[in-house]
Amino acid sequence: MPWFEDIEIGARMELGLYTFTEAEIVRFATKYDPQYFHIDAEAAKAGPFGGLTASGWHTTATWMKMMIRSRTGREDPPDETGRKPAGGPSPGFLDMKWPNPVRPGDTITYSSTVIEKIEMKSRPQWGIIRSRNVGINQHGQTVLEFTGQGMIERRNPG
Repeated sequence: MPWFEDIEIGARMELGLYTFTEAEIVRFATKYDPQYFHIDAEAAKAGPFGGLTASGWHTTATWMKMMIRSRTGREDPPDETGRKPAGGPSPGFLDMKWPNPVRPGDTITYSSTVIEKIEMKSRPQWGIIRSRNVGINQHGQTVLEFTGQGMIERRNPG
C-alpha cells in the first residue's frame, strides 16, 4: 500500500480476470443470496434474466478478492524512518450498481481508478482515497460499478 501522498488521481490498477462457474454461483448464492435465479438453473429460465445468474454480492466479493490479490506482494517504499504505510478500513461504498447479469462461464475483467483524495480532519494521520471500480464481461458489458473508499495512512499528517 503506498502512502496517501504518493497516490495520484487518475492512477488505474488492473486487478485481473475471473471466470464464474455455475457450481460456484450456486454455492455462493445458496449461502448468501438464495434467490431462485441464483440457485436453480431450471427455475431461473422463467425468471427475469432467462437463466442462472451470479448474485451481485458474489460479483462484488470477487472484486474484493481481486483487489487484495493485486496488493499482495507489492513493495511500497518506506518513509525516512523505515516505516511502511498501513491501509485501513473502508467507510463504505457509494453508488453500487450491477447493470448486467453475470452468467456461468462469464469472464470478468476488474479494474480500479483513483478519482478523489480526501484529507481527514478528524483523523489527520489518515486520508481517504475514492476509486471508481468496474467489472466488464467478455462482451464489453459492465457488470459491476461502484465508488470505493479506503482509508490510507499519511506520511506527513497535518
